[in-house]
Amino acid sequence: MIAAAVAALLSVLAADLQVRDLNGKAQRVELGSTVTVVTFVSTTCPVSNAYNDRMIAAYQDYSKQGVKFVFVDANVNESASEIAAYQKTVGFPFAIYRDQNVAEQLGAQVTPEAFVFDRAGKLRYQGAIDDSRNAARVRNQALRDALDAVLGGKAVAQPVLKAFGCMIKKAGRN
Repeated sequence: MIAAAVAALLSVLAADLQVRDLNGKAQRVELGSTVTVVTFVSTTCPVSNAYNDRMIAAYQDYSKQGVKFVFVDANVNESASEIAAYQKTVGFPFAIYRDQNVAEQLGAQVTPEAFVFDRAGKLRYQGAIDDSRNAARVRNQALRDALDAVLGGKAVAQPVLKAFGCMIKKAGRN
């Protein structure tokens, strides 16, 4: 039953996404023109923060190959000014958007959590960046493996790896 649910989820073609920049301006994320990774992050989650260097490295390695990255903070308890300050302090070379709608649309639950869409806009991977908060203990680089497969025109061997981290703080939820 779980396999059928995963297959149904991954067979969906996503509509274009809309996120808001830190000034509140809507930005359209077109899916289907290039491989796109949407990753949910947090300024306060220690698990998400443990992945900062790995997220930067993935961005640097794969954006050179034409992959588009969209980083989203969907936590209602993190302000745009806090996110901007954090982005600067960490030295992220990418923008972070602040938007809850896209988290709802994709079903994101925790930070960090990644979604990989292929050139046709089909969701090909959902889940953890890898299998360990401690970089020295990583055995399964699921996000990188998924990107390599999608870029190579192959099936993703592990299309879902349960994401772990801090729950996204959504409006109306404690």
